[in-house]
Amino acid sequence: MASIFTKIVNGEIPCYKVAETDDFLAFLDVNPNAIGHTLCIPKTEIDKLFDLDKDLYTGLMEFSRQVAIALEKTVPCKRIGVSVIGLEVPHTHVHLIPLNTMEDVRFIQKVKLDDETFKALAKRINSNLG
Repeated sequence: MASIFTKIVNGEIPCYKVAETDDFLAFLDVNPNAIGHTLCIPKTEIDKLFDLDKDLYTGLMEFSRQVAIALEKTVPCKRIGVSVIGLEVPHTHVHLIPLNTMEDVRFIQKVKLDDETFKALAKRINSNLG
């Protein structure tokens, strides 16, 4: 069965798209730790990060780097944190989280945003890409 992220890639489930290439997609996490929390995924459904072949792995990391740079230009923060956990969705994904405190990366405290705020934020991050 396709993961929720594959359904997003296929357009079956909407997302707040930040960036997209032929191989990768970045979108806002709908249950974010902080404003701007973004997920970067390969479009190919592969469960574990280290199961990606070398080219897909390095491509995902470079794509994530580009998105993180745009995110840091958009959301005031001390730095962008990176986390790859992958227990909740069996599809490799990189969390990019704007950090001001260590609490922002713990996946305990969440922020709530409305649809219009998500849309505007995704558009602003996208406008700061390379």
